[in-house]
Amino acid sequence: MSNHNLSRDEAATRSALITTHSYDVTLDVRSAADPAASGYASTSTISFSATPGSATFLDYISGGVESVVLNGRVLDAANVVDGDRIILEGLAAENTVTVTGTSLYSRSGEGMHRFVDPADGQCYLYTQYEPADSRRVFANFEQPDLKALFTFHVIAPAAWEVASNGVELTRATLPDDARSARWDFATTERMSTYITTVLAGPYFKATDHWTATLDGGARLEVPLALYCRASLSGSFDAEVIFRLTKSGLTFFNELFDYPYPWGKYDQAFVPEYNLGAMENPGLVTFTEKYIYASRATDAQYQGRANTLMHEMAHMWFGDLVTMNWWDDLWLKESFADYMGTLGVDRATDWDTAWVNFASRRKAWAYVQDQLPTTHPIVADIPDLEAAKQNFDGITYAKGASVLKQLVAYVGFDAFITGSRQYFRDNAFGNTSLRDLLKALSEASGRDLDTWARQWLQTSGISTISAEIVEDGGLLGAVTLRQDAVDPLTGHQELRPHRLRLGLYGADATGAVVRSESLEVDIAGPSTLVPELAGKARPALLLVNDEDLSYAKVRLDPVSERTVRTSLDRVQDPMARALCWTALWDSARDAVTPAVQYVAAVERFAPTENGIGVLLNILGNASSAIERFVPAARRDNVRRDFLAVAAARLRDAPAGSDHQLAWARTLATVSRHGDSELDLLRGILDGSTVINGLAVDPELRWSMWQALAAHGQATQAELDRELDADQTASGHEGHSLASAARPDAAVKAAAWDRVVNSHELSNEILGATIAGFVTAPAPMLDAYVEPYFQSLDRVWAERSIEIAGRIVRGLFPGWQDLAIGADPAQHPVLVLADHWLGSHRDAPRALRRIVIEQRSHLLRALTAQATG
Repeated sequence: MSNHNLSRDEAATRSALITTHSYDVTLDVRSAADPAASGYASTSTISFSATPGSATFLDYISGGVESVVLNGRVLDAANVVDGDRIILEGLAAENTVTVTGTSLYSRSGEGMHRFVDPADGQCYLYTQYEPADSRRVFANFEQPDLKALFTFHVIAPAAWEVASNGVELTRATLPDDARSARWDFATTERMSTYITTVLAGPYFKATDHWTATLDGGARLEVPLALYCRASLSGSFDAEVIFRLTKSGLTFFNELFDYPYPWGKYDQAFVPEYNLGAMENPGLVTFTEKYIYASRATDAQYQGRANTLMHEMAHMWFGDLVTMNWWDDLWLKESFADYMGTLGVDRATDWDTAWVNFASRRKAWAYVQDQLPTTHPIVADIPDLEAAKQNFDGITYAKGASVLKQLVAYVGFDAFITGSRQYFRDNAFGNTSLRDLLKALSEASGRDLDTWARQWLQTSGISTISAEIVEDGGLLGAVTLRQDAVDPLTGHQELRPHRLRLGLYGADATGAVVRSESLEVDIAGPSTLVPELAGKARPALLLVNDEDLSYAKVRLDPVSERTVRTSLDRVQDPMARALCWTALWDSARDAVTPAVQYVAAVERFAPTENGIGVLLNILGNASSAIERFVPAARRDNVRRDFLAVAAARLRDAPAGSDHQLAWARTLATVSRHGDSELDLLRGILDGSTVINGLAVDPELRWSMWQALAAHGQATQAELDRELDADQTASGHEGHSLASAARPDAAVKAAAWDRVVNSHELSNEILGATIAGFVTAPAPMLDAYVEPYFQSLDRVWAERSIEIAGRIVRGLFPGWQDLAIGADPAQHPVLVLADHWLGSHRDAPRALRRIVIEQRSHLLRALTAQATG
C-alpha cells in the first residue's frame, strides 16, 4: 500500500521528535534531453536534531534508492526503504543522513517537470512542489513546519541557464565532461521544503536591478531576472514585467516595513504549469500563458499583474512566515490574494482592481461556498491529499474577501501595524491562526476571537435581501433579511456584516447614479434600517454597495426591474458589476430563469465598458446557455446569442478589446451551435475580413475547434494548421480540436488516451479531455458507466494532479432534464450517489471531486427546471 499520503498526525509526531537544520542537495540532470532517460541522480544530505534513541522517516518518491548513510553508518536500503519513506532508527541528538537515489522526470507538472519544446526540440526543466512534491526530487522531511537552510548544486549541460532560490556562486565546467557544468548556489535562509526550486534549460534570460533605501540610510540591493523558453522570447515583454516588479517591491517593502529578505528576485515563465504561479523565494515560477504570443486584452494584462503582486506578497506572507500545517493555508493564500489586488490598486496605473475582484474572484468564492464540500477558511486538513484539494475559492477568494472586511473592521493602519509585528515576531518561523489574531488584536485594540469564529471557522455564504414597505412613493420600513445556512452543519450562521446601502435613481440625463449612501451594521436574521424611512423610493436600492462585505444579494422587485431595463445606464463601474453578479446569482440559484440572464447580456453587454466585467459576463452567458437553459429552448437561445455576438463583432471598434472578446465568445459558443460557422470559416480562410481583428493563433485554434466539433474540419485540415503553428499552445489547440470531432472512433480513441494510456502530459491531457466532452450528449452517453467504473483505477495509478484532471474533466455533466422530471432523480445523479454510497472508504480527495461535480450537475438540472 502506498504511504505517500502523509497525515497531519504523522507530521505532528515527527516535528515533536526532530528539528531540521540544513540540506545540501545535488541534482545531476545532464541526461534530461535524452527521451530514454527516465530519471536523474539525486543526493540529499540533511542535518537535524532528534530525541536520542527515537525513530522517524524521510519522504522520497523515487525511481530507486541507491544508498542511505546515517551518522556514518551505511543502512541496508532493502530494509529501510518502505514505499515512499525511508525509515531512520536509533537517532542521536545530532544527526546527518545522506540519501542517494534516482529521481524521476515528470510529465504531470509535479516534481521535476520535463518539457520538450515542439517549436525547436529544446528540453526544459523546472520544479513545482506545493503542497508536497519536493520529495519527488530529493529526500527530505516533507512538511511545512520543518524549515531548514538549503544549499543546491546542479550538474547540467554547460550551455543551459540554471537557477535556484539562492544566488549563483560558482559555475564550473566538469573536468571530465566539457559539455557539462556544475552550478553551486548560495545557502538560503530558513524555509520550507515545498518552496525550494530548481530551473534548468536553454532559457532566455533578461536581467535588471532594484534598489531601496532603508530606514537609517542602508541600501537594499536586489538583482532581478526573468526567464522564458527561447522560442517565446520574441513575445516576452520583459520591460513591462520588470517595471511592475520594481513597483511591487517598492510598495510591499514600504507597506510591510520589513526589507525583502530573499536576496534576489527571479521570475520564470514555464510550460505546462499546473498553477497560475508559485511563490518560491528568490525564484518565482509562473505559467507561460502569461506571455502573450497572441493578442491579449487589458483585463488579461491586469490579471497577470495581480498574480505578480500576489506572489510577491507571499515573500512575506507564506515564505518569511509559514503556516504550521495546511489547516492554515489561508494564512498565506488569503493574504496574498488580498494583497495582490491591493498592490495592483495602489502600485500600478489600473483603477479597476477591486471591480475585477468583485466580479471574478468573489464569484469564484460564491460558487465554491455553495458546494457540499465547502469548508471554513481555517480548514480541517487531515492529510496531504486533502491539502492538494484545498487550493480553492474558499482559501483564496473568500479568505481575501473576509480580510477586506477585517481591514474595514479594525482599520487599515491597525491591520498593517499588526502585520508588521507578525513578521517581526515570527520571521523564518511557523504560525497558526492564534499568532496572527494576537498581533492584529494588539494593534487594533479589538478582541478578534468572536470575529474569527464567525468568519474563519464557519462555512457557507450569507444571502441578504431588502424587504421594503412603501408609502406613497416613500420608503417605510426597510428590513434587511439574512439567510446563512452552513452547508456542513445545516445550522444558520448569522454573521455580522458592515454594509453600505446605495440609493440610485435617474439624473436629468437619464443616467442611473447614486444619490445617497448609508453604512449599516447588520446581525441576526433581520435588521431594520430606520434611517431610510421617509426617503423617496429609489429606482435601485443596492445592498452591499461598494462591495464591503462577503454576501450574495437578492434585488428587491423594483430594483430588479430597474436593473433588467436600465443596467447600461448605471454609471458607477463597481455598482454595475455588483448588479451583474446579482443577476448571475439569481440564475445560478434557479430563482429566475437562465434565459433572462442571457437576455440581459445580449441587451447590455455591448455597452459594458469594463473589459474585465465584459469577459466575465460573456463567459457566464455561455455557461448559462449550455448548462442552465432547458434543452427544449437551448438551440433557439444559443442561435439568438450567436447572432448578437456576430453583430457585435462586426460593429465593435476595430482592434479593440471588446472586438476580441466578442470574437472569442463567438468561437467558444459555436462549439455547440452551428448557426455562425460560415462566418468562422470565412474569417479563417480570409474571405471574410473583420476590420481590426487580429486572427492570431489563439483565435484561429478556437475557431477550428468550433468547426471540428461540428464535423466541418477534417483531421488533415487540423494537421495542416498544426504544421503552421508548431508551438506548445498550437499542440494544445490541435489536441482539443482533434478530440472534438463528432466521430465515435475519435471519441473512443480520446477516451483511451486519457483513461488507459499514460502517454499524455498534463496540458495535452487537459486539452484532450476538453475536446472529448465537446460533443452531442448521445455520443457521450456510452461513457457514463465506464466513467464510474474507472475511478478507483485512475486514482490508484495516476498522480493526484493527473487523476484529478481526469476525474473532474470526464464527469458526465453534459446532462439535460426531461420535461417534468425531478432533477434529483436524474440517472447520472443516481449513479453518482450509488458510487459514493458504495465507496465510503475511497480517498477523501477523490470523493470530494465526485461530490462537487454531482453538485454542479444538480444545480444545472434544477436551473433547467426553472424554465
